Amino acid sequence: MSGQSRQAIIDFRPSTETQTRISELLHRNKEESLTSDEEAELDEFLKVEHFVRMLKIKAREKQG
Repeated sequence: MSGQSRQAIIDFRPSTETQTRISELLHRNKEESLTSDEEAELDEFLKVEHFVRMLKIKAREKQG
C-alpha cells in the first residue's frame, strides 16, 4: 500500500447524504421502531463503518 493510498483511506468520509441517512436511522431506532428493511440497512451501514475503521487503523499503523 502506497503512502498516498494509506492517506486516502485515513481521510475517507462518507458522503453527506450517507451521513444524513445514518443519522436518521439511528434517531428513528432510538425514538421508535424501524421497519425490517431499515434495520437491515442500518446493520449494513454499521458493518461497513466497522470495516472502514479497521482499515484506517491498519493504514495509520503502516504510516507511522
